[in-house]
Amino acid sequence: MASDGMDMHSPGYLVARSVYTDPAFQEENEKKEIVKKTIQERLQKSCSCTSRKAYLIVKSFFPILEWLPAYRWKEWFVSDLISGVSTGLVGTLQGLAFALLAAVPVGYGLYSSFFPILTYFFLGTSKHISVGPFPVVSLMVGSVVLSIAPDEKFTMLSNTTGLNKTLIDTVARDAARVMVSGTLCFLIGIIQLLLGVFQIGFIVRYLADPLVGGFTTAAAFQVFVSQVKTVLNVPTKNYNGVLSIIYTIIDIFANIAKTNIADLIAGLLTFIVCVVVKEINDRYKHILKVPIPIEIMVTIVATGISYGVNLEQKYNAGIVKKIPSGFIPPMTPDVSLFSEMIGSAFSIGIVAYAVAVSVGKVYATKHSYAINGNQEFIAFGISNLFSGAFSCFCATTALSRTAVQESTGGKTQIAGLISAFIVLIAIVALGRLLEPLQKSVLAAIVIANLKGMFWQVFDIPRLWRQNKWDSVIWVFTCIASILLGLDLGLLAGLVFGLLTVVLRVQFPSCGGLGNVPGTEIYKEVKKYKTVVEPEGFKIVRFTSGIFYGNVDGLKNGIQKIVGFDSVKVFNKRTKALRKINELIKKGKLRATKNGIISDMGTDNEGFEPDDDIEDPDKEENTEVKNVEVQVDWSSELPVKVSVPKVTIHSLIFDFGQITFLDVVAVRSLKVIYKEFKRIDVDVYIAACDDNVYKKFEECLFFDDQIKPDIFFLTIHDAVLYIEDKRKFSDGHDPLMEKISLMQESKEPLEFTDIEPRNLELDAQEEALRRLAS
Repeated sequence: MASDGMDMHSPGYLVARSVYTDPAFQEENEKKEIVKKTIQERLQKSCSCTSRKAYLIVKSFFPILEWLPAYRWKEWFVSDLISGVSTGLVGTLQGLAFALLAAVPVGYGLYSSFFPILTYFFLGTSKHISVGPFPVVSLMVGSVVLSIAPDEKFTMLSNTTGLNKTLIDTVARDAARVMVSGTLCFLIGIIQLLLGVFQIGFIVRYLADPLVGGFTTAAAFQVFVSQVKTVLNVPTKNYNGVLSIIYTIIDIFANIAKTNIADLIAGLLTFIVCVVVKEINDRYKHILKVPIPIEIMVTIVATGISYGVNLEQKYNAGIVKKIPSGFIPPMTPDVSLFSEMIGSAFSIGIVAYAVAVSVGKVYATKHSYAINGNQEFIAFGISNLFSGAFSCFCATTALSRTAVQESTGGKTQIAGLISAFIVLIAIVALGRLLEPLQKSVLAAIVIANLKGMFWQVFDIPRLWRQNKWDSVIWVFTCIASILLGLDLGLLAGLVFGLLTVVLRVQFPSCGGLGNVPGTEIYKEVKKYKTVVEPEGFKIVRFTSGIFYGNVDGLKNGIQKIVGFDSVKVFNKRTKALRKINELIKKGKLRATKNGIISDMGTDNEGFEPDDDIEDPDKEENTEVKNVEVQVDWSSELPVKVSVPKVTIHSLIFDFGQITFLDVVAVRSLKVIYKEFKRIDVDVYIAACDDNVYKKFEECLFFDDQIKPDIFFLTIHDAVLYIEDKRKFSDGHDPLMEKISLMQESKEPLEFTDIEPRNLELDAQEEALRRLAS
């Protein structure tokens, strides 16, 4: 109903209906009968095959069958051609640069930019991502490669100058590292394919955006450190595992005096030029139809200078040296290495998939189409299987490369296929022309592409304002990934993220509700000035599912809201009744039909403290009987016992936000109900979901004392029902409560008549006399 103070022009409504308990509503509105299919029926439906079903399965497995027939050649091909050429040029340079991160010869970066695109063209569902190396994934691959094939395994002695000198067999080392990276790629492909086939694409949901942001920022820092040593060209050991980044930084500073000036100058100039031009591309992208290919331009100039000046011979500059021309034959993965890299392969595969799908979803939303998460797992799984056989390292997508493909007008996967053709030209014909290129130039190109990931640091203040837990996850994952390494850091971040969910569920908010006058709306009393708490009611809202981990929190919340401990109230009342009985036995009090009075002038001064405990020995070996005595607990008692005041008659639980219960929760709620009921506070439950109500039934919540009619459709239903019930029972003197007393004495009680007898009182007194005799 609408409030009188409501704006006359705002819409309102007036509803007249019966007050519904859950059983009454279900009786009036019959539920639909849901027939569950048997396992046999489900298998029969899943395994049945028709020509149309077979066609749809093949079509879903090969998305190219859906989009290629609808391709608009006249409208889209030119855009895809321009986009493919631009992306291919960028991909060629990034392939060379990211190979340094993967700890393999740079030529294998070209293979990793070519082979994955071929299979994704047929199997992928994203029209815009550029498949190939990504710096974070390449660095994770490199950590595995360096741990399995470190330099120390390939040392040899040389005495060409008459002195024994330890050298590294770089040929054998590079061959071993290529084998490790290819085997790792193959294993990642197997894992991704299995996850896709078994429809486990949902696993990426646990990699929340804050977690991914913190992880990629930490990875960017690790990439930065690993490339700084290449820019400086200083000798350092290859560290792996916990605190490896700290040891690497210490090594860099310890050998800073050995910096190669030629490499440093080339790297700094490349970095500055790339950053400035990339900023121009970003600011004037609405004017520039095609971004300035600054990486290509810098690489051409740097290669020419290095070749013309002969930087390697004159200044000992570190250059690419050798890039294989053409293709190498397929290799057989080393299956014996699977056991050493299975854990890393799983984490790398998940990260690679998460990056690709998250980027793909951004552009799919922008261009109004959908991508299939499970099919993406299959597409990348087969791509990595295929690529691993050709000595590639793990493929995913790079943000900068994908942005180039989309911003230059790419429409479909044909742009990706054309970019692969550009890389193919570099592999077959142009590779050797880049052999004089300094590695510091490639490292500077990598660093320049990290800007977007470093800029994620500015997400922390925004996350802190929006959700403090998310900002804590971001910071924790970032620090853990820097200190523990990317594999353990990702795992630590994932576990910490799940722990925060548990903590949020374990310590949810518990608030008292009140009514907005003139409406059926109930809001938290502490948050709204106009909300009024109904007299004699307490309405409790718990904002989480209830389970064994947060039941104590619910009990504490109830106690704070109602203002007393129901167990303590009951114990104090029992103690007070025991003392009253002693006074009656001594003749200092007499029971009347109006309650308990004193004929000896006894007052209630000097209350005993709450923690006063009866002597247990005194209670033993006593014959106990039940005696019913009427006591008005709201008035002053004639005994020295402090009994907490109970100012409510009804407690309502708002279950509108309760999504699940466990067995412990149901048992605890049953205990809570009975604890309040024995101090004459009625307990009701409102807005309970059908599934939660079913859980109450399954866990045997209902018995002779607890009936289903304590459940109401809404809070207002419960409030109206209680008010009507109490109006009806006003003639029965609700202030006079019946309490069950454990009587210790066998002596008869004395009663005094103050008012004329009635049948009800006579029956009660007769019962008391029989019990006392």
